[in-house]
Amino acid sequence: MSAAFMEPIERASRAELEALQLDRLKWSLKRAYDNVEHYRKKFDAAGVKPDDLKTLADLAKFPFTTKADLRDTYPYGLFASPMRDIVRVHASSGTTGKPTVVGYTQKDVDTWADLVARSFRAAGIGPDDIILNSYGYGLFTGGLGAHYGGERLGAAVIPMSGGQTEKQVQLIQDFKPTVLLCTPSYALTIADELARQGIKPSDTSLRVGVFGAEPWTNEMRREIEQKLGIDAVDLYGLSEVMGPGVACESVETKDGPHIWEDHFYPEVIDPQTGEPVADGEEGELVFTSLTKEALPIIRYRTRDLTRLLPGTGRAMRRMGKIAGRSDDMLIIRGVNMFPTQIEEILLRNEHLCGHYQIVVSRDHNLDELDVFVELMPDDEAGAGQRDEIAHDVAHRIKTFVGVSARIHVVDPDSIERVVVGKAKRVVDKRPK
Repeated sequence: MSAAFMEPIERASRAELEALQLDRLKWSLKRAYDNVEHYRKKFDAAGVKPDDLKTLADLAKFPFTTKADLRDTYPYGLFASPMRDIVRVHASSGTTGKPTVVGYTQKDVDTWADLVARSFRAAGIGPDDIILNSYGYGLFTGGLGAHYGGERLGAAVIPMSGGQTEKQVQLIQDFKPTVLLCTPSYALTIADELARQGIKPSDTSLRVGVFGAEPWTNEMRREIEQKLGIDAVDLYGLSEVMGPGVACESVETKDGPHIWEDHFYPEVIDPQTGEPVADGEEGELVFTSLTKEALPIIRYRTRDLTRLLPGTGRAMRRMGKIAGRSDDMLIIRGVNMFPTQIEEILLRNEHLCGHYQIVVSRDHNLDELDVFVELMPDDEAGAGQRDEIAHDVAHRIKTFVGVSARIHVVDPDSIERVVVGKAKRVVDKRPK
């Protein structure tokens, strides 16, 4: 992208950016301490005050925030603004307990729209584009977050939401969108429906897709790009920090999302000790908001495992591809593994596609790992080589991950699709 399309802060020097971060960090810590009882008690218990922050490195003295903090203060206990100033409330699905609730002032909503628009510009999207927004609307931040960002950019937004895949394809044919927004797994579902209807990638108007809300590998990126004939760009965000638009890749490089560091201060820590690690080392991603009014978030442990990398074309640092989540890690017979490791191996086989599911069970105190993966549609050669494909994949998983797995190569459309929300990649049937 031409530098002319970047905001000045995207071209700022590292020193200028860090000076801005320090000023905003002081403001955010003070806002949390002065207006949120929960934070005040946590800071006091840790023996720190906002004035103790003299340098960016001093942030490590302050306590972490976890998902448990949001659930313990459900629904509004972490809000730093009175409800009369709150104009929007979002929440997580709450599938593993109480949902996490986040609020926004009008300024927060405006900032969010600006950052999603910035993300879309990095993805090569502009005012002349037509966006098919297939992220879910409602309490989930994806749909409305992406919608407001597209409108702020000046693009035309089609608020389709998720599901109704045949209608999605109809809109692609009739409304001629140039941009697709959804989860990467749902992008493959749309690609399958296009293929089922005999529509070639070259027959659609789509040219770029911005995908997020679930981890995905570069192997899946290549499959999406091949099946849809587009550039597939990684968008990162989470509701506790803001929603989509915390970071986004550049379409020119596609080498990891740039973090919008003028609004979110990133750290990577050792997930066991909580100590910060150096840039380039893998660990758990932690965010502190720098400009949020309604819900300042201090050292939020995302559980996402990644690395901080130098910027490419911007002063702001990049995130490496999410390697997994510390709370998604599976321990199989004493071996630590992540679903993305399995995905990477599956998609290296030309006969297999990105629709898969991992099932973990226990037989007589021994963990069992079954992997179900679909053949590529209309792959007659693959259909005749199921046993050989399964043996090859099992061998690679044993070699590179270190666990034995039973591989089930199944027909296309055999694995249940999730059309709204995140794909359910893992089914753990072991006793809790």
